[in-house]
Amino acid sequence: MSDNIIQLNEDLIKHDLRDLVRSSVEETLNALPDHETEELVNAEKYERPGNRKGYRSGHYNRNFQTTAGDVTLNVPKLKGVQFETAIIERYRRRECSVEEALSEMYLAGVSVRHVEDITKALWGTKVSPGTISNLDKTAYEHIDTWRTRPLTGEYPYVYVDGVYLKRSWGGEVQNVSILVAIGVNQDGCREIIGAAEGMKEDKKSWRSFFIWLKERGLNGVRLIIGDKCLGMLETIPEVFPDAKYQRCTVHFYRNIFSATPRKCMKEAAMMLKAIHSQECKSAAREKAAQTAQKLSERKLSAAAKKLEDGIDETLTYMDFPSQHWSRIRTNNTIERLNREIKRRTKAIGAFPDGQSALMLVCARLRHVASTQWGVKRYMNMDHLYEMDIQEGSDIIAG
Repeated sequence: MSDNIIQLNEDLIKHDLRDLVRSSVEETLNALPDHETEELVNAEKYERPGNRKGYRSGHYNRNFQTTAGDVTLNVPKLKGVQFETAIIERYRRRECSVEEALSEMYLAGVSVRHVEDITKALWGTKVSPGTISNLDKTAYEHIDTWRTRPLTGEYPYVYVDGVYLKRSWGGEVQNVSILVAIGVNQDGCREIIGAAEGMKEDKKSWRSFFIWLKERGLNGVRLIIGDKCLGMLETIPEVFPDAKYQRCTVHFYRNIFSATPRKCMKEAAMMLKAIHSQECKSAAREKAAQTAQKLSERKLSAAAKKLEDGIDETLTYMDFPSQHWSRIRTNNTIERLNREIKRRTKAIGAFPDGQSALMLVCARLRHVASTQWGVKRYMNMDHLYEMDIQEGSDIIAG
């Protein structure tokens, strides 16, 4: 006896299932407006009560895009009363989940052209760039609410930096700076705590940015990590007098390399890294003095001068728990974000205005923070508070 072999056409099954789901969605969506019509006119079909408020006058067809596919809605037409439905907003052509997906795709970094291609593949129709732009306006309202949210709790460590983008200004393309701040909260988790248009990274821009953060509730700041920007350095003592400043060691190295011949860079890098590998600040200063002497002996006096003038700004992290040193001596956490922002905005070229640049940057920041960071602990803050307790005990004992 030969075995019976059953062959299944997987593509056909999937197609039939899609049609089944789509038809079920279509049937359900068409049944709901009919029920609402009965309540509006106060009468069922073919009823003629004396207290009816209106009359049915047939239907008109309307296409509606859902995640199950395109469906045809039979929208009731009424006389004597306007038909309004709570199920589907007037003039809406797409299900909310579809619109949210389109907006999220764009804000997550998918170009408008690719969004059009994706919608064509999924739903059989292309979405115009104008439609995506209108959806983004709604999304930007939520983004701005997130951007200006109140800050609660303490943020002992704050990373700051600016990223430059292109924008149209008076018929010319000019640079616009978006200032960004990342805070590490009491639980040791990273948060995007601020992003604002800074125009130029001058004292006025940084002062406005820091005051804005403080007005929203930023407090408990002990260390601000960033590149050496004179406007920022002058502002920190004014707005956060109790906070210390840590110059990013990577940027410090680059500054010294600018005065170092290429053939000497590898050796200079090893000497500089040795400074920040010491066990305490005094040992690091001693190592820095030896390194400056070696650079001078190699006739690299300009590099030696930069080292002597800026070394103390790069050693502030040693006043904090050693377990945090690798995290707080550089601005790498915000530099990675900046690279992601530039990757996302590269295809755009010049923004029409600073607000559109700010909103797209904030959208990207929020996406990265929610998908990659989450509530994952960046560092254990117990070490910081244990150090506070120890210092307090030392003071009492002294």
